[in-house]
Amino acid sequence: MKAKEFDKKFNEGKNIKKYLDLSKARRPEQEQKRINVDFPIWMVHSLDKEAKRLGVPRQSIIKVWVAERLGEAIAK
Repeated sequence: MKAKEFDKKFNEGKNIKKYLDLSKARRPEQEQKRINVDFPIWMVHSLDKEAKRLGVPRQSIIKVWVAERLGEAIAK
């Protein structure tokens, strides 16, 4: 398929997934890296309580809160 035809399908809102090889697709700066962080027990309990209230895993809360704080720091 030529680029013009591909662009036309995309611009028309047609599904173009079948024309892409997503097996090697990457999102720059979005790769994952595992780290270990030690928290006091009271903090873990508080995180778990908030996670349960929101219906999400503990890790999700930590990621969102850290991302928010980093976003604020970068914006300064």
